[in-house]
Amino acid sequence: MSVSTTTVAPAVDARQVPTELLFQPVRLGRYNLPHRMVMAPLTRSRARQPGNVPSALNACYYAQRASAALIVTEATQVSQQGQGYAWTPGIHSREQVEGWRLVTDAVHKTGGLIFLQLWHVGRISHPSLQPDGMLPVAPSAIKPRGEAFIENENGEGELVPFVTPRALQIEEMPYLVRQYARGSRNALEAGFDGVEVHAANGYLFDQFINSSTNRRTDAYGGPIENRMRLLIDVVEAVSDVWGQDHVGVRLSPLGTFNDMGDDDPETTFGRVALGQFEVPGHRPEKPGELVDQALPRPAVSTRGTAHEVRDVHGAIVMFRCRGCVAPNQS
Repeated sequence: MSVSTTTVAPAVDARQVPTELLFQPVRLGRYNLPHRMVMAPLTRSRARQPGNVPSALNACYYAQRASAALIVTEATQVSQQGQGYAWTPGIHSREQVEGWRLVTDAVHKTGGLIFLQLWHVGRISHPSLQPDGMLPVAPSAIKPRGEAFIENENGEGELVPFVTPRALQIEEMPYLVRQYARGSRNALEAGFDGVEVHAANGYLFDQFINSSTNRRTDAYGGPIENRMRLLIDVVEAVSDVWGQDHVGVRLSPLGTFNDMGDDDPETTFGRVALGQFEVPGHRPEKPGELVDQALPRPAVSTRGTAHEVRDVHGAIVMFRCRGCVAPNQS
């Protein structure tokens, strides 16, 4: 399937949107949402230490907000390598799974629905947050502008300059996919209703997708079919655990947060959202082989190219507006 034009959704004044639409039900994957107000992911940095473990405090926080049609949790790292901020929760240890179970039980007790956002920050990190003080990883060794939020030697939060990351080796790509597969299985065990793959806001997948942060010359760089390869492989692995109708993907076309940019964002993100490959093939047996698989059709959380995603891909698009997300299916 292909399209000849890309349409960018115009900005909409919230005062012009009929309030009645927000209260109409909508179908999201297997779920019937009673209205269209969804709680967006909001990083809280409240995980219990040591271990970045969700606690009763997190359970209380989310249960208080369970009247949202759907909660998408704060971004949650799939490994310690994926952590980029102090005190954010993970989904890679037994203690973290048990902590998240407190959260999902509390939300379900009040009748809520909750998805876990799966996260790897890539270069937006610091050695003090990494296992054994190692360098953060990225598609290419390009230092971002800005500062990392870490815990200093006094146990206090502190902003420190980012460092130049280490470029990932091609042999490491399957390991990244396995991190997400493990996180997906853990999320299922923790009682979540679905998951969202965070591929936005300058984090790992966004770094691969955008031309300004991906200077690779191997099978994960160059043409957009290569730059989107890791995201496609991860979404397939996550969908193998959850099923396509329990999986969302978050994108941020035209986003510049965390020092991002692309030479042709409309073409790039239109291609990513549609998840199309031009070259037929088979499932890759080793890194670098191209696969003829379309991106599964989850709910896509995105800015820009929204009409194309919705009309061609058949997805629900969530627009994030100053802390609120409104699914749009019209």
